[in-house]
Parts: sequence; structure tokens; C-alpha cells
Amino acid sequence: MEPLFSPALHSQRHQFVIDFVMKSKPRKVADLGCGECSLLRKLRFHREIQVLVGVDINGAKIQKKKHKLAPISTEYLQPSFDQLRIEMYQGSVTRRDARLKGFDLVTCIELIEHLTLANVEHFSAVVFGYMTPVTVIVSTPNSEFNPLLPGLSGFRHSDHKFEWTRAEFRSWALKVCLEYGYEVEFTGVGENMQSQQDRVGFCSQIGVFHRIGGRDHYNTLPGDDAEDIFSYTLLYTINYPSLHDNNTLRKVLVGEVIYWAEQIKNRWMEEKTGERSCAFSLCEAVRGLQELHMEPHEELKATACADEMEGPVNQCKGGVYDEKEDKWDEMPWPKSPEQQDSCAVNRCVFVPLSALWSCCPKVSELSGSVNNLQHLLMDEPDVKLSQDGCAVLVKVQEQDREAEVYGDLDDSGYTEASQCSHSVEQEENWETNY
Repeated sequence: MEPLFSPALHSQRHQFVIDFVMKSKPRKVADLGCGECSLLRKLRFHREIQVLVGVDINGAKIQKKKHKLAPISTEYLQPSFDQLRIEMYQGSVTRRDARLKGFDLVTCIELIEHLTLANVEHFSAVVFGYMTPVTVIVSTPNSEFNPLLPGLSGFRHSDHKFEWTRAEFRSWALKVCLEYGYEVEFTGVGENMQSQQDRVGFCSQIGVFHRIGGRDHYNTLPGDDAEDIFSYTLLYTINYPSLHDNNTLRKVLVGEVIYWAEQIKNRWMEEKTGERSCAFSLCEAVRGLQELHMEPHEELKATACADEMEGPVNQCKGGVYDEKEDKWDEMPWPKSPEQQDSCAVNRCVFVPLSALWSCCPKVSELSGSVNNLQHLLMDEPDVKLSQDGCAVLVKVQEQDREAEVYGDLDDSGYTEASQCSHSVEQEENWETNY
């Protein structure tokens, strides 16, 4: 049998919420009656959200699906500056919990019809009177549409306590607005493609409630001055990797610095001749990065090829560092193979931090300034800095020296490293079948 709705009705409800999130960009979002967390799994990719909370009375469902809310591997390998914390609670939407107060958006998708009418009143007081979110999205079945659903007799789900007409839903919503200081817009999803649309309305009716006064206005209920209540049980929480976390920032920065220091060293060694000094020029760095399809920082391009500019050696005492003797050698690179072997052992090529910061957009973005870059790298065991802290020391490996001796880098087998650089949202029975 052909599906009645395309996309499926539950997908249309979720897309309605996602479209609202993309437009309004709420920072704190809670989904009440989150069920199997399917809406939360979609919302977690919208990184304007900083706090994402799910609440359901069925803790077993949360425990079963919570692992699907964990960060994926690429979010650990390439964390962004965005922050996201996910929290999952077991609890009833008819009871208060202070951790759910003051959210930007609360969603209640196909929830209220699972409550008794008496509990709907408690739900209204908790959500609109106590939690006081800026916006609440409530969806519920429209009973006027039911005669158009093939094979349906009675309610759409065996757990439904009621299903409202459009007039009944409107009456409840306007009462909520009057009591708790909200205004509401009515819409829905699941259109009837026949001529009866105006007569029966949407399959799922939706009310979008906006708090009068927005973020700056909070409602209070009698007794709200009492001690905060924590009635929900926290089942799962996770902080997504973010560059706002200093440890994460350092790990990513160190990886970028090591990678690009090697790239700059390798580019210099490819171009270096027997007569060339150990110090490579910034102009060479620019050319090398452009050949690597990396766009140098504008500051570097503006100064790299200035007259008489000899490059990083002018910015930082250096040349080739003799690790064994703990000293710098400013003499040109030896010309003969014998001299190469004698002086290259335990030696490092220095790559100034100023060149790294200027040449590599990711390094400059992460560090902010050369001084801050130096500070962040100072105590990192994986990065060796020069004595004055202004350059990264990159060891000259055996294969590098052999390539310099024989001038045959292309045949040396070297391969360039790759860049590191209350259970509610249940599918209704008739929806599953159609």
C-alpha cells in the first residue's frame, strides 16, 4: 500500500522543529517525552545549540538509545569551537525539576495525548508556569483527521488518553496563554491532498507558544521562592569535544604545529642546494605553501619578499641546532658528503613560530598570536622549542640527510605525510503500516 504521507508524518514533525531551530538558533533546547531520542539525534548536529536535554518517564528507552547521542569519531579528530552538552533524564513532565528552568526552546511532540486530562493541567503548570521557556512547541493528533486514516478505529495509539479536535486544542492553548503569559500560533503537518483539507485541517496539529516579553520576562508560580526541586534522575551526560576546552585546544594545536613544521622543513630540504644556507627565506615558505595548495596568511605575503629579507634566521637566532652539543651552528650547510655526515647527526632544522603562525591559517586561528602560540607550546612534551622559545626544532632524519647527499628525493621512497590536521515519540500504529 502506498504511504499516506511522504515524508512520513513523524519525520515531518521533526523537520518542523529543525526548521524552527535553524531560524531561531536557540542555545538551550529540551525535548520532553523524548522516547527513543530520534529528535535529539537530529538536533545534536545543529551546533548553535549548546545544551540539549531529553526527558522521558521510560528510563529503559533512554538507556537503550543513549549511545547514539555520543560524538562521532570525526568530532574528536577535528573538534570545532562550538560547545554542546547533552543530558538525559528519567522523569515525569508533571513534576518540577529546577535543571529544566529557563530554556530557549522546549518541544513536546505527540506527548500530551498520553496524559490524563488531570495530568495535562499539571503539565501546563510545570512547563509554562515553572520552566518558563522562551518558546514551546506542542504537537498532538487532530481527531478530525482520523476518518481519513485507512484502517483506523478508535485512537491512533492504544496508550492515548484522548485526541482533541482543533477547537479543543485551541481552547486549551488559549487558556495556557492567559494563565502563564504566552501567545500562540497554530499550524500543523500532514496535509490532506484531497479537497477536504480546509474541513479537517492537518493530521498533526501544532501550537507554537512564545513567552510574552521573551528572554527578559519570567513567570512565577506561588511557592516558587522555595528551595529548588530536583525530581529527575540523570541517566546520561556528555560534553562534546570543543576548542573552548584548553586541553582539546592544545592537542589540536600541537598536531597542526608538528605537521606544518615538517611540511615547511621538507619543502626547504627539497629546494636546498650545497651552497644554500641553513636558514630558508619566508619567500621560499610562501612559494612552498602555495605549491602545497595552502594559502599563506596575508601578513606573510606582505613581508615575505621584502628587500634584504633573509627569512626566519633574522627573526630568531638560529640555523641548524646541534642537539648533542646544545648549541646553534650558523655556518652554511656543509658541501661535501663527509661534512654532511659529521654535522647532521643529532641536528634539527628550526622553523620559527612567526613563520608557522603566518603560513598556516589553522595555527593562527587556534593560537590568536605568536606570543600565545609560544605560551601554549611551552610545556608540550611533543614539541621541542629553541632555547629562546621562538622556533620549533624539527629533527633531520637519516633519510633526509641521505636525500641531501645524493640529491635524489624523488627516488628516496619518501611519501609526504597526510594532513591531520513519558514515552512519547512512538511511531503510531497506523503510521507504521501506511
